[in-house]
Amino acid sequence: LERGYMETGEAADEDLLDQSFHEFLDYYGRHIADHTKLWPGVRDQLDMLAERGALMAVCTNKVEGLSRKLLEMLGIDHYFPVVIGGDTLPVKKPDPEHLFEAIRQLGGENAHSVMVGDSETDVDAAKNAKLPSICVTFGYTRIPVPELGATATIDHFDEFPAALAKLLPQHFG
Repeated sequence: LERGYMETGEAADEDLLDQSFHEFLDYYGRHIADHTKLWPGVRDQLDMLAERGALMAVCTNKVEGLSRKLLEMLGIDHYFPVVIGGDTLPVKKPDPEHLFEAIRQLGGENAHSVMVGDSETDVDAAKNAKLPSICVTFGYTRIPVPELGATATIDHFDEFPAALAKLLPQHFG
């Protein structure tokens, strides 16, 4: 919101930012999936991961409750028993604790974990956690994906199994 106000040429004070944030959350909650759809190939990869017994979580800086609502509306909430939102912990990505808490709640191990994301924040969280990362080239980053330093990049989710096999050959190779 602060960047948005700056784009209009006017800085917003804290009171206006607080009010705007609450208005945004209210609007977003009522329209959360109006124009949202899964990227091509995502559901197939989620099915493959579930069939292989992979433990999956969502780590987002968005509000946890709204993130859960979106996952439910997209019909993929059953894949993600753990959702760590921006308000779940006192820290947000790129702090590694965001990822570590998801792994702990899943009962997983860092050595068998991979961060999949689409932004600098995601890749930096993985780096800070010393975890490998797969970054999609079609996400929401202002920085070109090759410059982010992800362990692997994919242009379509059809490429996901091969990237995952390179990063976790003991499980997916």
